[in-house]
Amino acid sequence: MNWFEALIISIIEGITEFLPISSTGHMILAEGILGMQSDEFVKIFIISIQFGAILSVIVLYWKRFFQTLNFYYKLFVAFLPAAVIGLTFNKYIDMLLENVIVVAIMLIIGGVFLLFIDKLFNKPSEDQSISYSSAFKIGLYQCLAMIPGTSRAAATIVGGMSQKLTRKTAAEFSFFLAVPTMFAASCLKLYESYEYITAENIKILLVGNVIAFVVAMIAIKSFINYLAKYGFRVFGYYRIVVGLLILIFIAFGFDLTIS
Repeated sequence: MNWFEALIISIIEGITEFLPISSTGHMILAEGILGMQSDEFVKIFIISIQFGAILSVIVLYWKRFFQTLNFYYKLFVAFLPAAVIGLTFNKYIDMLLENVIVVAIMLIIGGVFLLFIDKLFNKPSEDQSISYSSAFKIGLYQCLAMIPGTSRAAATIVGGMSQKLTRKTAAEFSFFLAVPTMFAASCLKLYESYEYITAENIKILLVGNVIAFVVAMIAIKSFINYLAKYGFRVFGYYRIVVGLLILIFIAFGFDLTIS
């Protein structure tokens, strides 16, 4: 991985991680277009720059993130289903992740769903507090994102709206839930592959995290403002286009792989 590739991947991570458009799908396109060689360090880099994205949530919402223990208990309840299923089926999830066609199809299916989500679930209640039961159900929705191309953000926001949260409240809880989920996934990957991090590439990792942090902050602010006003339709169309692009690239013989 060179510095230019690191820059592009970090920007993509910052933009796509918290939007309902699947960071995985965009990584596929980026790696294919750039002709990147998938090696262990590339895999580590793509996972570890999530630390920068996580930090952006904590910085933007620090007053709300550092709350009572009740807040953390609810986050834990929401995080628990993904933790259990992820650890249990880790190898199968990795195998599924290698199937680019699955990613493209899920992008398209999710995109079609987002076109109608406001009609299906946009009926918020006056009480916007999140109960333990609602937190657990949102956590179950998050498990859908283990199918590559689904989008963790999309799954959890839909889960929140299914519990009669507003688009904004559902999106913000999705951001909060990303912190333990992405932190655990990143730590697991680093633990499994830390020997591939050398003194030569540590600088790329640090710079990548800084870029992801800055870009994610901008993306989150822009997304919340847009979502509150206009809803999900544009993201649905966008996902469909990206999914179709991946299928077209495959049809024309491009070697698209997932790190």
